Amino acid sequence: MPSVSVHPTAEVEAGAKVGAGTRIWHLTHVRSTARIGADCTIGRNVYVDAGVEIGDRVKIQNNVSVYVGVTLEDEVFVGPSAVFTNDLNPRAQNPDWQVTPTRVRTGASIGANATIVCGTEIGEYALVAAGAVVTRDVQPYQLVAGNPARHLGWVNRNGEVVARGTEQFPTDVLEAR
Repeated sequence: MPSVSVHPTAEVEAGAKVGAGTRIWHLTHVRSTARIGADCTIGRNVYVDAGVEIGDRVKIQNNVSVYVGVTLEDEVFVGPSAVFTNDLNPRAQNPDWQVTPTRVRTGASIGANATIVCGTEIGEYALVAAGAVVTRDVQPYQLVAGNPARHLGWVNRNGEVVARGTEQFPTDVLEAR
């Protein structure tokens, strides 16, 4: 894979597609039908499952597992040890198991140790605080925190808080979007 940097301890299975300029670090495992875009950084001990789609300029910090059913659009940030699930009814043995998809939209950020329960969508440029447990959709530009994650305010494209507490995005800062 020309112009892709893969650490010698990482495993990128045959058939995986990795975009130019992407860096894959120590002890990472990328499965055969995964697609990782250009100019991404995939940290130490990351697992990218078969069928996962990761956009361009995504940064995934250490110790994150991105399971089948998860889609990360362009410029998403995933903090260290964040967790994605893909099964609403987990059992060790389930012959009827079905993947429940999760989508993280462009520019969204997920803080360290956050848990994203499958079937949710994180809106564009949303900010999920460290340690949050996301059990329902997060709106674009929304700031959420806690367990379960709840609305705290709104952020702009740079992740700066532009309003706290209000349920609707403040129209006087629309230009910051």
